[in-house]
Amino acid sequence: MAVMFGRRVVVLMVFFWGLSSLVWVSGARLASSSKQNLQVQKHLNRLNKSPVKTIQSPDGDIIDCVHIYHQPAFDHPFLKNHTIQMSPDYHPEGLFGGSKVVAKPKERTNPIKQLWHQNGKCPEGTIPIRRTKEDDVLRASSIKRYGRKKHRSIPKPRSADPDLVNESGHQADIGFVCFIDEQHAIAYVEGDKYYGAKATINVWEPKIQQPNEFSLSQIWVLGGSFGEDLNSIEAGWQVSPDLYGDNNTRLFTYWTSDAYQATGCYNLLCSGFIQINSEIAMGASISPISGYRSSQYDISILVWKDPKEGNWWMQFGNDYVLGYWPSFLFSYLTDSASMIEWGGEVVNSEPDGQHTSTQMGSGHFPEEGFGKASYFRNVQVVDESNNLKAPKDLGTFTEQSNCYDVQLGNNGDWGHFFYYGGPGRNQNCP
Repeated sequence: MAVMFGRRVVVLMVFFWGLSSLVWVSGARLASSSKQNLQVQKHLNRLNKSPVKTIQSPDGDIIDCVHIYHQPAFDHPFLKNHTIQMSPDYHPEGLFGGSKVVAKPKERTNPIKQLWHQNGKCPEGTIPIRRTKEDDVLRASSIKRYGRKKHRSIPKPRSADPDLVNESGHQADIGFVCFIDEQHAIAYVEGDKYYGAKATINVWEPKIQQPNEFSLSQIWVLGGSFGEDLNSIEAGWQVSPDLYGDNNTRLFTYWTSDAYQATGCYNLLCSGFIQINSEIAMGASISPISGYRSSQYDISILVWKDPKEGNWWMQFGNDYVLGYWPSFLFSYLTDSASMIEWGGEVVNSEPDGQHTSTQMGSGHFPEEGFGKASYFRNVQVVDESNNLKAPKDLGTFTEQSNCYDVQLGNNGDWGHFFYYGGPGRNQNCP
């Protein structure tokens, strides 16, 4: 009897110990969850400024019209007393009828549309900002990394000779030093000083295999090396389920001054880029989209350095000067860019050497041509005299041409152009 009673005591002690442990673990998880929720809410409060007006977009986005001086850029300590430059001092020569001085844009013929335009517009003196939702932040690997590209290690050059790697981080006549989980199909120029770049970019909606992958088409304005100090200004369109929570094609920008480590972000998700335009929202969906053997649509993007103030400006289409990156954000780009790239990029997250089926561009190879393959046309650079001109010695690069490829061309209507992209995994790209 005493033995049985003793066993019951032991069983009860074990039961209550287990129960108390469970309560402690649950309590710890709850406390951890509450702490995370508090951090998420604080981050949302920093990003989502009080709106003058709110517009519900058909795709589920909420667009907040925020007073221009309340935008996230002014959270930067160096911008506390900054006076917004409401227009650039100079456009590159050849734009708006060839005048270097800012002229009134020509009458709009084909206005560029974003889906939220269907339900309203922002008043003068405000800028449209895509509202960040709790789910957006929770999809990120951490609150700190939300809105930033993942820092990736850079493999050794294909040659063991370090002298073959030049200042731009590329190998002379051998190939690029690339991030191990990125795939590209690009055209590029290097070896000179560049003060901007322009292109008209065909717009598609590529299919994404994994939510943590993305596909984009953009312009890169680069300064420095591909090591720890890379300066980059980027602009184009992208499909990124991880960042936006859907598969819509969206206008985006990105910047970094330290090779994607601690500085910079997408769109307006950190302080830095100063927006002046009330009609275009960074990160908002673009409409309409090109179709295979159907109507084709494209967007024009220009990024250039204002020779007077030194800020880097961005223009979308022929009519929308969006804003600028203050020159103090950068080191190398304070002077000029050393390399310009145009083209597509895909993140491949498949393990064990298997290739992703995430599409680049239209998802079709360049040889299929117009209406089937995606293109960049009217590719230009801005020189030290603030002239838009055709690039010299335009090169191409792709890591695996059987997965994604690029082909150059030149004619009177499109100037320098190229078709690019592909389906990813296929019988020749396992």
